[in-house]
Amino acid sequence: MMGRYLIGLLMFALVLVTSPARAHKPSDSYLTLKVAGQQVDGQWDIALRDLDFALNLDQNGDGDLTWDEIRSQHAAIANYALARLAITSGDAACPIVAGEQLIDQHTDGAYTVLRFRATCAASGPALGVGYRLFADLDPQHKGLVKLEYEGVTSTAIFSPEAARQELLLRAPGKFAQFADYVKHGVWHIWIGFDHILFLLSLLLPAVLAPIAMKQDQTLRAAFIDVLKVVTAFTLAHSLTLTLASLQVLSLPSRWVEAAIAASVVLAAVNNIVPLFRGRRPLAAFVFGLIHGFGFAGVLADLGLPQGALVLSLAGFNVGVELGQLAIVAVFLPLAYLTRRTWFYRQLMTTGSVVIALIAAVWLFERAFDMKVLPV
Repeated sequence: MMGRYLIGLLMFALVLVTSPARAHKPSDSYLTLKVAGQQVDGQWDIALRDLDFALNLDQNGDGDLTWDEIRSQHAAIANYALARLAITSGDAACPIVAGEQLIDQHTDGAYTVLRFRATCAASGPALGVGYRLFADLDPQHKGLVKLEYEGVTSTAIFSPEAARQELLLRAPGKFAQFADYVKHGVWHIWIGFDHILFLLSLLLPAVLAPIAMKQDQTLRAAFIDVLKVVTAFTLAHSLTLTLASLQVLSLPSRWVEAAIAASVVLAAVNNIVPLFRGRRPLAAFVFGLIHGFGFAGVLADLGLPQGALVLSLAGFNVGVELGQLAIVAVFLPLAYLTRRTWFYRQLMTTGSVVIALIAAVWLFERAFDMKVLPV
């Protein structure tokens, strides 16, 4: 009975990971609020794929959003978004007026950039923000909010469960700022499905004894194998995340994302046809360097406060590691307990084929800037 329960859990985990294959990560938006006295200047980056789902921007249904289609819907986009955003100062609402709209590319596709201005009747010690974008369509949607006031930056994550928050107009404490970026790091490793699939593909063989061994794999040996892979991956992506975030190194995001997809393909294929032959930690390190640039792209979308750049970068990196360790903590005991079952054999073969196919589609989409999987 326990074995069936554990197998069910592993199957459920695989479904969770592979079901969002339609996109690099779940829905989120980036909202920047710059406060100066009674005036709030805002910029809201919202994924066009999400707006298309909500407003049917692709009017001719050909699957390709054009600039004319987007421009013709500017008023509808502004009305839809701003109706789901409320800004208050004290007990008084701050009326919002829409401004221009542009298009920008983020690491996961095209975003509309909606600029607006809010005027508050009186300035106060905090800015109240109510955020309900896509709350009725996607309960997993997150709003990543950056507040800038007198040269100080603070951040917050909005969700349907945390739809209203009071953002203090003062410098956050160092611990609070560090903790904010830890939360961002955890969130982004959990929604980075390509990073998760890469890591899981490398970890799947850890609980299986090498062919040359006559005895079964021990839990201690599996733990050491996992430790080697995870440590190599961590060292590599921490290095490039830091260098890219500090603008020491830079690579085009499109090619970084394509290389990440290629790494997932190779890691999954290795479970069927051995490519690395006992060098999985080395593969984790080499490909981890590329994944670090991917994390840096996410962090660039969020923004790093210049006044606490190193602290925030460290917090984000710690969050990534905590999120990663949480995944490993769930995976390793379940994988070890089910390693002799039919399900685990299927996970190694059929599951790896599915992961490789999904990642191959990602690779094609990112390398050629074309859409294959439905949004």
